[in-house]
Amino acid sequence: MKKNTLQMLFAFFLASQCCFAQVDVVYNDLVWSDEFDGNGAINSNNWFHQTQLPAGGNWYNNEAQHYTNLETNSFVDAGCLNIVAKKESYTNQGFTKQYTSARLNSKFAFKYGRIDVRAKIPVEAGTWPAIWMLGKNVNEDGGYFDAAYGTSNWPACGEIDIMEHGITRSKPINYIQSAMHTPSSYGSTTNVGGTEANSDIANNYHIYSMNWSPNQISFLLDNVVYYTYNPAVKDASTWPFDKEQYLLLNIAMGGVAGTISPDFVESSMVIDYVRVYQNTTADTQAPTNFTATLGSVTGSSVELLLNATDNSGTVAYDVTYGAETASVSFASGVQKSLVITNLSPNTGYTFSVSASDLSGNVSVNNPIVVNATTTENKTTECGGTDSAASQNSFSVGYNYAFETTGTDVKITFELLDTDKSGVVAYLWKETPFGEMAMTNVSGNIFTKTITGQTVGSTIGYAVKFAYSGGLSVTKYFSYVVGSSCALGLESSNESKQFYYPNPVENKLYLQLLDDQNKITMTNIVGQKLVDETVKSSHTLDMSTFESGIYFLKVNNSHGIQNIKIMKK
Repeated sequence: MKKNTLQMLFAFFLASQCCFAQVDVVYNDLVWSDEFDGNGAINSNNWFHQTQLPAGGNWYNNEAQHYTNLETNSFVDAGCLNIVAKKESYTNQGFTKQYTSARLNSKFAFKYGRIDVRAKIPVEAGTWPAIWMLGKNVNEDGGYFDAAYGTSNWPACGEIDIMEHGITRSKPINYIQSAMHTPSSYGSTTNVGGTEANSDIANNYHIYSMNWSPNQISFLLDNVVYYTYNPAVKDASTWPFDKEQYLLLNIAMGGVAGTISPDFVESSMVIDYVRVYQNTTADTQAPTNFTATLGSVTGSSVELLLNATDNSGTVAYDVTYGAETASVSFASGVQKSLVITNLSPNTGYTFSVSASDLSGNVSVNNPIVVNATTTENKTTECGGTDSAASQNSFSVGYNYAFETTGTDVKITFELLDTDKSGVVAYLWKETPFGEMAMTNVSGNIFTKTITGQTVGSTIGYAVKFAYSGGLSVTKYFSYVVGSSCALGLESSNESKQFYYPNPVENKLYLQLLDDQNKITMTNIVGQKLVDETVKSSHTLDMSTFESGIYFLKVNNSHGIQNIKIMKK
């Protein structure tokens, strides 16, 4: 569609400012586009009709359509591209199908940048419209780049689904989904995110965007990020996104999208424009407003609060302390917390912090020096409930627990948020950084045992909860291997109150000091199993409890006492 150049630049400026703190790299230079000016056939310099059926005569996922190069299935009209799915009998390549549509490949491929597609999306039952990308090296007969570059099978080539509709039938109409397919997760991939548009996507234009940097891939609806893919370990299995990809536009019928409505006649995806941005000019602007201040301090960690702004959208921070170093990248203009762990208690440290952008431009006030002295390491965190996040946020929070057996540490987290679905969890090691999948115990309870730890050493871990629509990461917890914090006594009445036998098989006998005693018992992830007021002599039936560790808290006029109970 014919656009006023000034309006286009102003609109992109607004989008860039809106997303400045949301994406890690802001791409400014328009390098390829199709505004779909004129009427009639699509621009063959920009697009290729992919029509060749896969082996077996059917498109993937049990889809029901033929893709054609007919102008009735793809054409430009009134400044917009129309991709039209139709109910009609059509024979091609020796196969007759009852639906036709179009599948367009861009003849342009690129590595790193941003795509904006302004479109109206069909929502009829059984339609599966998609805006997506494949590696230029995909081995797929009939694809535009296959003959010259097709050396990798799917999913080794990598697939980026910018927008799909109709395949998440449990979600309302106007819910769009993005997904990543890699050798580490494909098909029913766990790497998905989605959001619901704030207005009808069939009758209103929305901007569907993907921002791709060497560090992460973010998905936006109307310039708001709703999902980011950023695996901790980037290799051929998780990150085949270090090579060029090209764009695909199509409407599939049936298959994963479900039963096609018997009343279906035809429906269109109407695309106003497709624009690709990269940074083609050298970045010479250094970060500004750089600050580094001291946050919380424990016996084994120091928190540094970092902030700076940069035109690229990302600031890299390098920290030196003694012979050690730490590096991290954060979004521009957003204060972030960097926790330095594995420090010695009651020790002074000097941290030298520098800021730069990804092009190597350095802040004029580098370095900033922050001094801190760790506290005496009297306590560690063994278990409890929290809601603090190091990435995104929690609507309720989570339970956490650390338990040492020999030289193994069992780490258990439970997500308490009730507004998350499709939850999976990954344990994040703080130093050196690493990510490990956790095992689902039940509900949203996940556990992971790390082996071969040194008793008395301090370890730091957080948990990433990934779910439909995004992810949230807990804060990092420091734990001293071998600690059993729940045995800490908050009053001096331990010798006067008795709990036996411990370990217990069926019945736990309590001899308490008051006639009225408030008792609670929780499991290792903080779930409350007992909460009652009892007499001085009380028998607690634990015959139905599973074997494991439980925490008994007694509150009376003599104080509070915490006891770890072992159930055989």
